[in-house]
Amino acid sequence: MASPDLTAAGSPSPAAQGPKVPLWLSIVACSVPMFMVALDNLVVSTALRTLAVDLKADTKDLQWFVNAYVLSFSCLLLIGAALGDRFGRRKVFAIGIAIFTLSSIACGLAGTSGELITARTVQGFGAAAVMPLSLTLLSQAVPEKMRSLALGLWGAVSGLAIALGPVVGGAVVDGLAWEWIFWINVPVGVVAIPLVFKVLRESKGEKAGLDLIGMLLAAAGLLAVVWGIVNGSTDGWTSTRIVAAFVAGGVLLVAFVLWERRQTHPLLPLSFYRIRAFTLTNIVSATMYFGVFGSIFFLSQYLQIAPYRTPLHAGVLTLAWTLMPMFIAPVAGALTDRVGGGRLMALGLFLQAGGLAWINLAATADTPYSHLVGAMLVAGAGMGFAIAPTAAVVLGAVGPEHRGKASGANTTVREIGGAFGIAVLSSVFLAHGSEASPAEFVDGLHPAVWVGVAVVLFGGVCALFIPRPPRPAEQSEPRRPADEPAPAGV
Repeated sequence: MASPDLTAAGSPSPAAQGPKVPLWLSIVACSVPMFMVALDNLVVSTALRTLAVDLKADTKDLQWFVNAYVLSFSCLLLIGAALGDRFGRRKVFAIGIAIFTLSSIACGLAGTSGELITARTVQGFGAAAVMPLSLTLLSQAVPEKMRSLALGLWGAVSGLAIALGPVVGGAVVDGLAWEWIFWINVPVGVVAIPLVFKVLRESKGEKAGLDLIGMLLAAAGLLAVVWGIVNGSTDGWTSTRIVAAFVAGGVLLVAFVLWERRQTHPLLPLSFYRIRAFTLTNIVSATMYFGVFGSIFFLSQYLQIAPYRTPLHAGVLTLAWTLMPMFIAPVAGALTDRVGGGRLMALGLFLQAGGLAWINLAATADTPYSHLVGAMLVAGAGMGFAIAPTAAVVLGAVGPEHRGKASGANTTVREIGGAFGIAVLSSVFLAHGSEASPAEFVDGLHPAVWVGVAVVLFGGVCALFIPRPPRPAEQSEPRRPADEPAPAGV
């Protein structure tokens, strides 16, 4: 992959960028920690039954084994990006890897439900620094002309983590013990930290003080909203505490927006949302992950119920869907500048919606796997076409000094979209079916997946309105600062 003239360039001066580093090594240094973080989004799901027995955990504990990580991760993403801009992206990235690794040790040593929930929360703290900064560091570590390809490979690694989560969890639980779900993170972290310092350059965002009030308002508002999302399907969407959570979250987020409008150096520049490509791409990300996470959540259960299969067997069968981004995303990344990220995202979401609709039409209480595999391949190809250009368009829409904030904002929207997809589709499922039998599961599956299809189609339509990249003659013009209002139509 690497060639002698492709270096990890991040500045125009060769002297400033230090010794030459192969492109592939820069991609590995940024992507491997991200893979570890993304894997832990889903890897625990297949071990929940074992955890219930070993830790004497009830249903609420099992929910928090997953949600503690999702909540702390998604609510602190903007703060992780802001700390990287202020104190050094490489430094904060490495600290995030260290926190994630040490908390993985704590997870593996946990002897009670409370200990595991606490350790999973701290894992989310580390993940919130790793995920957005991996994208920012990769963007600066490769030449501009290679950025879309590199981000496509980054997207492929992210897709691979989604693919392997259920499989790794099932394989580890069946072959070793649940603790090894977390112990496998330790050698990765030990290798990743020195590699990061060896390969990647340090960089910072614009020089400004930390927006502490903005951080608190954003974290508290997102925490309230995401907490309401992940608990709504179990507590009831109209219950007092769920309504209170959404109201409190809304008030705090409105206060955050009002506060940010008054700041010279805000945590999240609101001018980003005057850039059409940035705003629409975030909508696309939210709808895509709404459909992906919500649908995979039910598909993995469906494959275990109709007919009965072990978690590992079901996880392996989902690979027809979840491995496709690994092959498609690099191709989509290479085509982004030529075709336009919006067109590729639209193609991806339309393919994903088509695949989901196909699965839904074919699903019965005893549908053979051979009748589903074609639909899973189509949906997986759609994921690949959507993931790769998303990162390139978001980072290309703002100036280099703002890429950490833009990445954090996009990842936050993505994670919340995924949590919302699982919660909403679960609510629809419970209103029409149950897990009591394959037939009742399918009764709930059909309306839930149709909701996912509708949301993904909406995202595909939005993607059609994302502007194409500038023509080659325009690329030499100076980039407009992110805080300068966008020209009409941009």
